[in-house]
Amino acid sequence: MDRFFKELAQDKPVRFTAQQLYTFTTNYAEILGSGGYGKVYKGKFPNGVKIAVKVLNKSSNDVSKQFMAEVGSIGRVHHINLVRLFGFCHDQFMSALVYEFMENGSLDRHLFGENQLLEWEKLHDIALGTAKGIAYLHEECDKRIIHYDIKPENVLLDASFSPKVADFGLAKLCNRDDTHVSLTGYRGTPGYMAPEFMLKNYPITYKCDVYSFGMLMFEIVGRRRNTEMKGNSSDSVDWFPEQVWKEYEKGELIALVESRGIPENERSKAERMCMVALWCVQDQPQTRPPMSVVVKMLEGDVEILQPPKPFSYWFKNTVMGNSLTRTTSNSSTSQGMDSYWIKEKPTTPVMNKYEITIATL
Repeated sequence: MDRFFKELAQDKPVRFTAQQLYTFTTNYAEILGSGGYGKVYKGKFPNGVKIAVKVLNKSSNDVSKQFMAEVGSIGRVHHINLVRLFGFCHDQFMSALVYEFMENGSLDRHLFGENQLLEWEKLHDIALGTAKGIAYLHEECDKRIIHYDIKPENVLLDASFSPKVADFGLAKLCNRDDTHVSLTGYRGTPGYMAPEFMLKNYPITYKCDVYSFGMLMFEIVGRRRNTEMKGNSSDSVDWFPEQVWKEYEKGELIALVESRGIPENERSKAERMCMVALWCVQDQPQTRPPMSVVVKMLEGDVEILQPPKPFSYWFKNTVMGNSLTRTTSNSSTSQGMDSYWIKEKPTTPVMNKYEITIATL
């Protein structure tokens, strides 16, 4: 146990035994959630630190891949906006992951639940913190980490509602200089997946996470799922991102923001978030900004340039055979092109004491 706490202090994932997890969870007494991957249980270390133990379903064919993806990605990094992996257990009987416990659950509960109590300023902070976490994965790690499943269910909130990106079961490590990554199988969640996933043999870059984040931001602004049915007709779909683009195109974006019940003093931030989201969900991957630029946009220190029209694949109601230009370039070449998305705001020159004296005469 002493060795365990020393390793914990060094931020290294610890290998636990099945007996230790049994003790930490009091025989798996409290379930926090479940899914096709398995179940998550609430637990506590001997020193009182709360934990979430994710026990993977052994019957799943992808359990080994998911286990290695999570340990190999989130186990390598530490950031305030990424959920922390304390350790894992892996033997012939079970595979489990031990995470920090997040007091306020996942973001979807606060966006789509009956009690939407979060103030809008806090929602903006959640969007910004999530962007910083993804930017760290993409641009600051030794190896770039692509998450592949950014959505409200995978953004967890701690006791102060600070966001942490979670669930790295689909994550992939790749070299920074790789122009694209090779994938097998289906990745992501419908509604958040970038359009390039629908094209066979189309190069996939980390810009797919940028697209998913854009879809997440639409849901934060709208406090609703992006896709809802109109009335009782199964053929009539109310798609919020389309509404945002149409109102932006008419120059009436602020009216849409107002209709979502956002306080007047926060509407400029919400309008900015809509513009950032429109940039993030561009059809062409190379047209989407890198997440470091997204962070600058959300912080409000730069002027956001006018986004091109997105969703050509949606408006045409066709498979995107002609909607995307095939390219193997990624934004490693475009990361020096911040002027494509933003313009630095002019700064007011700081006058020295002599100039101030003259100016007041």
